[in-house]
Amino acid sequence: MDADRTGDQGFFGPDSVTWQVHGDPMMWIAGIRALYLQALHPRTVRGVMQNSDFRRDAWGRLMRTANFVGTITYGTAEAAEHAGARIRKIHSKLSATDPDTGERYPVDEPGLLLWVHCAEIDSYLNVARRSGFPFTDAAADRYIAEHRVAAALVGLDPDEVPGDQDELAAYFEKVLPELAAGTEAREVDDFLRTPPTHPLLVPARALLWRRVANLAYAALPPYAHELYGRQPPSPAVVTRRLRLTGTLLRCVPARLRWQLPPKHIIRAMRRLGPGSRPAPYKVMR
Repeated sequence: MDADRTGDQGFFGPDSVTWQVHGDPMMWIAGIRALYLQALHPRTVRGVMQNSDFRRDAWGRLMRTANFVGTITYGTAEAAEHAGARIRKIHSKLSATDPDTGERYPVDEPGLLLWVHCAEIDSYLNVARRSGFPFTDAAADRYIAEHRVAAALVGLDPDEVPGDQDELAAYFEKVLPELAAGTEAREVDDFLRTPPTHPLLVPARALLWRRVANLAYAALPPYAHELYGRQPPSPAVVTRRLRLTGTLLRCVPARLRWQLPPKHIIRAMRRLGPGSRPAPYKVMR
């Protein structure tokens, strides 16, 4: 398989909103927000906890998710299809049990896949916009619509996936009664606030990681704060913190940030030329 086939723009390409947004450093905070949000769907988080060693391999899971997003965004069409097929194959073999009813259900139920998808897209969009990434409403709608492609890659019918902000808001309104901060959600919350680490790194965890996790948590919607039961700062304070963090992280040269493995953006630029470089101003075209 030639993952760097010259000229192959993949499923999104340099003219897409997704191409520009996913190169932003705030996507890491958005990814943690997505984990907090996804954990509030009991059937979904139960499938994760019963089929993976989340407590020992949470970082690996986060990195695998980041690698998948990077591959489908910046990789060739072949690489994206391969990544999607791998996810679908893994999910097709897994199931979970409802401890209250004894029901056994597959983890690739469309409703569960849709929740994971919508929680991710909502988190990426919310954090990017509030941290200062330039987004018009039209660009936000384009971003949501573009990700019907990503939804199809994991096995969803793209016609059943929200395609703009209004449809995404309606979806969350519909699913809200299903959400709860159950035992598994509390375990995810505990882990994200105080992940296990080497004793020598405990000071760094308190100084750096807790700030990141707290900011990701603070960026959650009001209903999520209510379910978790912790009082958040005011939305205006959270937005100021997100904007400050975004400003600081964007001071790190993009070329330096993009050198981190697995270098999806660098490889895409090598394949498609310097004009494919992600840049916030391109969203406003």
